[in-house]
Amino acid sequence: MNSFGQIFRLTTFGESHGEAVGGVVDGMPAGIDIDVDFIQSELNRRRPGQSKITTSRNEADKIEILSGVFEGKSTGCPIGFIVRNTNQHSQDYENMRCIFRPSHADYTYYQKYGIRDHRGGGRTSARITISRCVGGALAKLVLRQKGISIQAYTSQVGDIALEKDYKLYNLDLTETNAVRCPDAEKATQMEELITQVKAEGDTIGGVITCVIKGCPAGLGEPEFDKLHAALGSAMLSINAVKGFEYGEGFNFASMRGSQVNDVFKRDEDGNITTATNHSGGIQGGISNGQDIYFRVAFKPVATILTEQETVDMEGNPTTFTARGRHDPCVLPRAVPVVESMAAMTILDYILLQKAVIL
Repeated sequence: MNSFGQIFRLTTFGESHGEAVGGVVDGMPAGIDIDVDFIQSELNRRRPGQSKITTSRNEADKIEILSGVFEGKSTGCPIGFIVRNTNQHSQDYENMRCIFRPSHADYTYYQKYGIRDHRGGGRTSARITISRCVGGALAKLVLRQKGISIQAYTSQVGDIALEKDYKLYNLDLTETNAVRCPDAEKATQMEELITQVKAEGDTIGGVITCVIKGCPAGLGEPEFDKLHAALGSAMLSINAVKGFEYGEGFNFASMRGSQVNDVFKRDEDGNITTATNHSGGIQGGISNGQDIYFRVAFKPVATILTEQETVDMEGNPTTFTARGRHDPCVLPRAVPVVESMAAMTILDYILLQKAVIL
């Protein structure tokens, strides 16, 4: 599928070294103020070349909205958009035309389609996440009116990790450093590690944490379309993502029910709430009104700038050294992508819930 969502639906197109990447958003509620500057700012957070620890590919990533907006407001019709590619170095990939790069999708795409675009990975490139960021920005514009905020941040790079609960950090500090980590000291250590790894021609992975505040209770389905399953599916569709957990996640495996049950109580306004939030804001697959928080694990970028063994398309052993411009760590630029997938998921489930009530 090249489409995501049921009512709020994003369909994407394009390749890394093609003319443009883009998409169509269907199901956008009518009458929403379309803040193009905000959409562009979200793309700027994802764009390449923004710091010394990201790829040096220099793209403006300028959004062009083609339809679905009139006099600054959404019309309810499909919103079409493109972002043109302007700084491709396709020749950097010529030595990869007839080989399968380790841990890339070269082999699997070739087996599925019998043809592949070797330039920058084609459709498998992380550049395709541009369309997700546009869809996510549109979803955020709607969620903003409903008092729902989504904030992701880098919580781990390699073995350097934040150790405290997310509530103990000022998440407004996330955008104050190149790593997008709300802890200045840890951010410096992470940046130094990424710089070291880059100098060695290697790459490194990490974890992004995401917090959704203001989500109403009642979103999600009781059986196969549980809200946490939808969020997990959205996150696992992002390039290089290898793991997802929400709430206490895998920590539950070593704990007792008496330690982690979220006891109900009334707050000072008389509303039912919970004393703790080990469940991560979702119980029985349905949101309970508490903060939804989850973690997404990213593998090291597969392209490393050292010689590797592989085989060509005929199965003959060979060696190669990758060229081109690549991220030594995907985490800093993946933060807005995680937020975007979360925003589209939550908005889609809000619209689904509205349809059920009607």
